[in-house]
Amino acid sequence: MDTDAFVAALRGAAPYAHAHHGRVFVIAFGGEAAQRPDFERLIYDIALLHSLGVKLVLVHGARPQIEAALAARGLSPQFVGDLRVTDPAAMECVKAAVGALRMDIEAKLSTGLASTPMGGARLKVAGGNWVTARPVGVRHGVDHQLTGEVRRVDFESIREVLAQDRIALLSPVGYSPTGEIFNLRAGEVAQAVASGLAADKLIFVLKEDPGRWKLADRTGDAGQLPLAEAERLFAERQANGGLAAEDRALLACALAAGRSGVARVHLIGADLDGALLRELYTRDGCGLMFYSDEHYEAVRQATIEDVGGILALIKPLEDQGVLVPRSREQLELEIGDFDVMVRDGTVIACAALFPFPQNKMAEFSCVAVHPDYRRSGRAAALLARAEESARKLGVEKLFALTTHSPHWFIEHGFVPARIEDLPMQKQRIYNYQRKSIVLIKNL
Repeated sequence: MDTDAFVAALRGAAPYAHAHHGRVFVIAFGGEAAQRPDFERLIYDIALLHSLGVKLVLVHGARPQIEAALAARGLSPQFVGDLRVTDPAAMECVKAAVGALRMDIEAKLSTGLASTPMGGARLKVAGGNWVTARPVGVRHGVDHQLTGEVRRVDFESIREVLAQDRIALLSPVGYSPTGEIFNLRAGEVAQAVASGLAADKLIFVLKEDPGRWKLADRTGDAGQLPLAEAERLFAERQANGGLAAEDRALLACALAAGRSGVARVHLIGADLDGALLRELYTRDGCGLMFYSDEHYEAVRQATIEDVGGILALIKPLEDQGVLVPRSREQLELEIGDFDVMVRDGTVIACAALFPFPQNKMAEFSCVAVHPDYRRSGRAAALLARAEESARKLGVEKLFALTTHSPHWFIEHGFVPARIEDLPMQKQRIYNYQRKSIVLIKNL
């Protein structure tokens, strides 16, 4: 990367660095991630998040490590669906596998060699008997013995660790008041912790790209889904039998976290180098995200704070002659007539509605969509909002002037018209050199 590209990337990440500072993120990764030869890269990225001021809770799984421990002792794994049956012999393997893996993770988080990205990180990791569990009991006629589920979590102790600028590390085991140890699903632990802490984000690092599920192919925005839409698609895929048992369990945890108050749940693949940073510090990320906060992407009336974003959006189109140039002063005066579509705090589309009440007409103007979001229905969404606003004002006809996009307007119900069909105030300022095409739509 050359210097200019590096500076641009750093500036692009700055809004997310500000937004994420001091926030609580729960990051869950399976034992498969720890087996990867590039596992250190994930640890490096976690260390970078910590250095950027993110408060981190890590939850690790250990499925392949448990399988290996069982095989070493000549034992066969027992499952009912995707839920392991943990008898006393299997529990000894769980304790050995989880304990060894936890120490490996702590060792990697303790790295401080100056020649690595961990140089100077000085991470402090804490853990404890924070998860109280109870037995799953008999499911489908099978006693799961020492397989458990989360009963409660000591959130106060975790908050104290985070307040001390430490990383909280949880393993997929829980303890009972009677002194028993239970084998837990890492996803359920992560979901319970994120929900109870009201974490800002819950992030699952998967062994494969979540795009393989094709969960959102028909949404037009496969990377980000409102929680309600994600639940509908999940139910649809379940009914069609299109998901493996392990995937179903993980998605169920992700959706449960969203329902219980976690604003955003992210699923990313471990294969892509820097996936964690790409997902958190770029506008569109690289994985699948479920969001329950309605403001992630919203259409609303513009405010004076949006002037800079609108100017950045329309300037390239003004330079190309697509839009009539507007000064900042003019835009500030007209800002009340603009609607904006905002995605994660960035203006990605805008449009204006200028009413002519005496003629019962209004102009739909200054339509602009960021290049990354064109051909995705966003301009149509702004038009629909403008039409609704116009009807409330008693407007009967919407008109537009365009030099580059007449077919788009025609496809959305406008018909060619004459200059004389415009309100007289608009006729007086019509630019005959520009020769804009006049289009009108009856509401």
